[in-house]
Amino acid sequence: MAEPTTIATPQADAEEKPKLKICCACPDTRKPRDECVVQKGEEHCEEFIEAHKVCLRSKGFKVS
Repeated sequence: MAEPTTIATPQADAEEKPKLKICCACPDTRKPRDECVVQKGEEHCEEFIEAHKVCLRSKGFKVS
């Protein structure tokens, strides 16, 4: 008896890659984050940094 042929199909739950480069994503949160870090230092800009991370995650990037 012949074995059935299997066809490889993409997984439905496979993660989609971001369509942008990370440097080009979220300019609206990147600019205030960068300005804050330059003027005040990273330790004083946590809200801007977190807002930028949230935006990047929404675009499909994995950031910690």
